[in-house]
Amino acid sequence: MVKIDNIELPDFPLLLAPMEDVSDPPFRALCKENGADVVYTEFISSEGLIRDAAKSVIKLDIYEKERPVGIQIFGANMDSMLRSIEIVEKTKPDIIDINFGCPVKKVVSKGAGAGILKDIDLMVKLTEAMVKHTHLPVTVKTRLGWDHDSIRIVEVAERLQDVGCKAISIHGRTRAQMYKGNADWKPIAEVKNNPRMHIPVFGNGDVDSPEKAMEMRDSYGLDGCMIGRAAIGYPWFFNEVKHFFETGEHLQKPTIAERVRIARRHLQMSIDWKGEHLGVVETRRHYTNYFKGIPHFKEHRLKLVTSDDPKDVFSALDEIENIFGETIIPTI
Repeated sequence: MVKIDNIELPDFPLLLAPMEDVSDPPFRALCKENGADVVYTEFISSEGLIRDAAKSVIKLDIYEKERPVGIQIFGANMDSMLRSIEIVEKTKPDIIDINFGCPVKKVVSKGAGAGILKDIDLMVKLTEAMVKHTHLPVTVKTRLGWDHDSIRIVEVAERLQDVGCKAISIHGRTRAQMYKGNADWKPIAEVKNNPRMHIPVFGNGDVDSPEKAMEMRDSYGLDGCMIGRAAIGYPWFFNEVKHFFETGEHLQKPTIAERVRIARRHLQMSIDWKGEHLGVVETRRHYTNYFKGIPHFKEHRLKLVTSDDPKDVFSALDEIENIFGETIIPTI
């Protein structure tokens, strides 16, 4: 069993990573149904929250069926981060997660996200102040370091633990790498193997198959795995990993009919939550993976990603089901 403070999780839990414009309530619900043990919201700007910016506030929506659920916030200003905690607490999440890893320029340029990796002392001070400001468990998501020459993740993780951080998720790349090259899990294993560490250490980056999840567990000894890009448009991934852990065999891939059913549900939930326009537009990024591997699919994909009217998108999904039916795609 793995515990984040008093939250009990199964051995080697699978966590849905916080992803901008991806990890919204409809998608989190689908991932939860398909085996995710913990889900996180999209990252939320602390400055946006205290300004009551609509785009930030709507991201606070969480639902009972998602639990345990973490709300992730980012920022570099102490006062704003502490004030945002008071707002976040009112929505009653199970976990407050701090984003110290986002590599995007508009976030980093403000010293937030991975930008704070240039100032480890501030990173630790912010974490300590936030831990003291809430009764909820505070966790951190970060990267190995700013660049290859400044990797101090073993020391950083230890210091974060010492000021009360209850778990740490580490992406196996530096900020300089962005999402290029391969994630390096060895430094994450060094954090886990540090005899002073006693909080859960979760790995993140490049887990796109059950075999890789197993490698992270068995070869690197980490406490769990945070799944990001592999789950986009493919919520089945979590159950596939769990099935592989239990049996050593691959779970049969979902049929086209099943993929259409879930894509249809996903779209309807998104429309119900965000309204027709955003619901249609923000579900588009998932269709590539929902139907990846279908031959001669370009015409259908274009309809899915260019139609603005929900009726047209639902019609395109019906057409896909009628044409491809019970076909099983052998690989994602």
